[in-house]
Amino acid sequence: MNCPYCLSEVLEEANVCKTCSRDLYLFKPMMAKIASLEGQLAAAPSQEVNELRIAELEYLLEEQNQKLANRSSFAWIKDIAIYLIVPLLLLLLAHWLIAIVYDTKMIYLRIISMVLPLPFAYFLFKGYAHKIFPWFVGVVFLAIGSVIGMSWITSLVDHSPVLPQNLFEWKEVLEYSASIAFSFLTGMLLGGVAYASKQRRRQAGIMNALIKTASSRTADGSASIQGLFGLFKILEERGGTIVALGTTAASIYTGLKGIVGS
Repeated sequence: MNCPYCLSEVLEEANVCKTCSRDLYLFKPMMAKIASLEGQLAAAPSQEVNELRIAELEYLLEEQNQKLANRSSFAWIKDIAIYLIVPLLLLLLAHWLIAIVYDTKMIYLRIISMVLPLPFAYFLFKGYAHKIFPWFVGVVFLAIGSVIGMSWITSLVDHSPVLPQNLFEWKEVLEYSASIAFSFLTGMLLGGVAYASKQRRRQAGIMNALIKTASSRTADGSASIQGLFGLFKILEERGGTIVALGTTAASIYTGLKGIVGS
């Protein structure tokens, strides 16, 4: 430790400074405490190291959650029941209420059919990553099953054929099915964008820690790294949003085309 008067080096057991001859008896406990705190501060990791470690732990936690999500057959059955069967039943219920019970305008059913599947797909894909192809097959099942189910409900009342009987009816069925499918696909895309954004925020912790480390060495290099990282992030986010807007427009067009044009 150092003498508080002349700052010269003093032995631990000394009570008097050999340089300035000042009495150190009253200062020794405080000087020992300061020396201890300085040692602890020097041994403590830097803020950049702590941030990097936290980001790594969050990333490992997400990987572990992803492994748990890759997944038992019961989990698949649960997802199918919640995100495909439930919207299918709700669409059939909406058709029964609008077309059979209240016999009101069919545009209400078209709007419900375009809106209802979207939140189910959104929350499905927002939670964790999914394989696209199995759920694309599920979209086809939901769209066709909904339209055929609605036709079957109508046939129970007026004894009309369940399947379309001419080219015009087939065209109507395909357009209605496409509007339901595009709604679900839009939810999938938006949910995927939300999940990817959550992943980027976690991975950004690692990137930010690396940028801070680099910026402590060269300010020009850190600026270019930050700019490039920000550019990639903006392009990735806007790309997913543009595709989602495209599928939304397709859903609205196919859902309302037949009614608005008639």
